[in-house]
Amino acid sequence: MAIVCGKPGVDGLSEAVSALRDWQYDTAPMQLHPGDLGWFWRSGAEATAAAVRTWSRDGQILAAGLLDGPGLLRLTIAPGAQREEELAHRLVEDVTEPERGVLPRGRASIEAPMGALVRDLLFEEGWSAGEPWTSLRRDLSEPVKDPGVRIEVAGPELAHVFTAVHRSAFDGSKFTEERWHAMAAGLPYADARCLVAYDDQGNAVATVAVWSAGPGRPGLLEPMGVHREHRRHGYGEAITVAAAAALQELGSSSAIVCTPSSNIGAIATYKAAGFQQHPEVRDLYRGA
Repeated sequence: MAIVCGKPGVDGLSEAVSALRDWQYDTAPMQLHPGDLGWFWRSGAEATAAAVRTWSRDGQILAAGLLDGPGLLRLTIAPGAQREEELAHRLVEDVTEPERGVLPRGRASIEAPMGALVRDLLFEEGWSAGEPWTSLRRDLSEPVKDPGVRIEVAGPELAHVFTAVHRSAFDGSKFTEERWHAMAAGLPYADARCLVAYDDQGNAVATVAVWSAGPGRPGLLEPMGVHREHRRHGYGEAITVAAAAALQELGSSSAIVCTPSSNIGAIATYKAAGFQQHPEVRDLYRGA
C-alpha cells in the first residue's frame, strides 16, 4: 500500500493523539508529544486539526506533524519506522514541494527525531542544522520532594490567574481565559494539569502545564513560566518540582522538557529541580 499524507480533521484528531501517546518511551529522542498538540489546542479544535498532518499506510499512522507557526513543521515518526526508506522519501517529497500543502515555498524549519532517516535526506537536499535546543529529563521512579510553596491545580475557576501569570512570564503572549477553556476542552487535557505557585503573601508567582502520555510513559512540561515581578526567588525551581510531582501522580515514568540552549537560566532552573541534561537537538532549516 502507498503512503498517504492527510489532514485528520477534528474527528480524526483522537487517532493522531493516540499514535503520539503510543510512540513515547523513556529512551526516545526528544520528539513531538501529545502535550504539544494539547498546548496548541488553545487555538481551538478546528485550528488544531488544520495544523496536523499524518502519514499513513493501510490505515496505520507512521508519522505525524504539527504546523506550529509559519513554515515550522514539528514532525515525529513511529519508533519502528524512523529508518524506513519509503516513508523517509515520501516525507521529503511532501515537505520540499510546496504544492503538496505541507510547507510553503521559501524559508522553512522542520523538527524531526535525531537519528531519523528523513534528517539525512534533508541534509542531502541542502537543508542545514538550526539553533541548538537542550532536552532535559527527570526520572520519576523515586518520590518527589515537596516544592516548598503552595501549589494549586488551576481548574476553570483559576483560569484567569493561570493566564495572567503566563502573559507576564512570556512577552507577547495572547493566552486568555477563552483560550484556556479551549485548551482544557481538548483531548490531551484529559491527562494534563495546570499548576499555579503562590508566595507567602498569596501572590500567584509561577505556572506550568504538564501533559501525561499515559502510565509508564514520559510526561511533558509545556509551558513553565515565572511572573516577571517575582523572578530570582526560586519559584521556577519550585513549580518545576511540583510539575514533576503532578506527572508522577498521573503515572508518568519521567518528566521531559526542551528549551533553547541559549536560555541558560531555564536550563539551570530545570537542573536545580532534578532534571538531567541530555545531548542537544537541532531542527533543520531551509533558507529563503
